[in-house]
Amino acid sequence: MRWYYYVAYFFGGAFLANAVPHFVNGVSGSAFQSPFASPPGEGLSSSTVNVLWGLFNLAVAYLLICRVGSFSLRKNAHVLTFAAGFILMSLMLARAFGRFHGGL
Repeated sequence: MRWYYYVAYFFGGAFLANAVPHFVNGVSGSAFQSPFASPPGEGLSSSTVNVLWGLFNLAVAYLLICRVGSFSLRKNAHVLTFAAGFILMSLMLARAFGRFHGGL
């Protein structure tokens, strides 16, 4: 297995974690932070923008996980690399969004 497959799986997990809050807030009709707001990452974007941003992140995650190498849920190294990216991004998002929504 080539080393860059693991990099792709790590970032695939990160992109998948980032897709969740944007997509969920978007389909629930809530405004939410996005890179397209003013100021970026702090202002609120419309629910439509968040749905589109969430779907974009989901598409990138799919490409990195399913189209690079041959990801297998039966291979611990693949799953652990993906999980590391997912967990790290989830914790970073919790801290970043927590500043605006009462968590931290």
